[in-house]
Amino acid sequence: MKKDNNKVIYWLLTGCILIFIMVIVGGITRLTHSGLSISNYKLISGTIPPMNEVEWQEAFDLYKQYPEYQKLNTNFSIEDFKDIYFWEWIHRVIGRFIGLVFILPFVYFLLTKQLSKPTIKKSIILLFMGGFQGFLGWYMVKSGLVDNPDVSHYRLAMHLTTAFLTFAYTFWVALDLIFPDKKEIAKKMRNFIRLALVVLIIQIIYGAFVAGLDAGFIHNHWPLMSDGKFMHETVYIEQEPLYKNFIEGKSGVQFVHRTLAYIVVAFIIAMWYKMRRLLLTRYQIIGMNSLLVGVTLQFLLGVLTIIYAVPVWLGVVHQVGAFLLLSAMIFTLHRFSK
Repeated sequence: MKKDNNKVIYWLLTGCILIFIMVIVGGITRLTHSGLSISNYKLISGTIPPMNEVEWQEAFDLYKQYPEYQKLNTNFSIEDFKDIYFWEWIHRVIGRFIGLVFILPFVYFLLTKQLSKPTIKKSIILLFMGGFQGFLGWYMVKSGLVDNPDVSHYRLAMHLTTAFLTFAYTFWVALDLIFPDKKEIAKKMRNFIRLALVVLIIQIIYGAFVAGLDAGFIHNHWPLMSDGKFMHETVYIEQEPLYKNFIEGKSGVQFVHRTLAYIVVAFIIAMWYKMRRLLLTRYQIIGMNSLLVGVTLQFLLGVLTIIYAVPVWLGVVHQVGAFLLLSAMIFTLHRFSK
């Protein structure tokens, strides 16, 4: 049987789609403040939600023991609890399903010898990344079950960024199989795209910081911050020492996220300008055009999200935009690397 055949490619692309769905549901979970509704972790039995009023009451009573209910949601009825429980439950179920989708076909392909040695090694890395992502999800939730009724924005950023990186690597492995033939590499262009990718990942991390600190609900103006200032004074006076403003202060984190948006746009426009001088293949042109369209839409979505103070649907669409922009960046980098 042929190794690294179309079935393997479809398997990897299916994983990409499922991670994409997972990120969307994760965004809804965060924006609806549903992430702390399930305060325990049961790998198997946790897949089944409460099935009757007695079980619902038990789940609600457990929720009442933790800070989110005690400090924020004391007015919650059991019906309110059911609403937030749903999003966290479906988020966890999708995570378990993704695990099965990665593990079971991998074992099948391994036993039937449909994977080449390089693909086996890459697949093992993917399985590790997926397992680590699940661990980070629970590690994040635990941070909101002690004193503060909110998860650590650092742990949220780790959880979200790992999801993006797992998707990116899965997509890269699939592209390796879709485009097996090597070609001459434009190294300067490749290295420039790599640098742009690093900047984009830092921007994604700061997007998670903004979400984790609820920093999108302040300074809801553009292109300037509050009071018509490019850098509002709260950017550098909220935290001590000074550097903490830019990793823990709401105004400082939002300012960095705004500024990085301009830098990401500048990088992609510069890439597009540089590529005009090269003799490009069809797929390189597709990648570059998708980057240009993607960064334009994502920038506009970011502006609208901040102006309208992060309505749930717009926050989710903005997160989807980041996902699609990363996809375009990975595709373009691959076409200039392989």
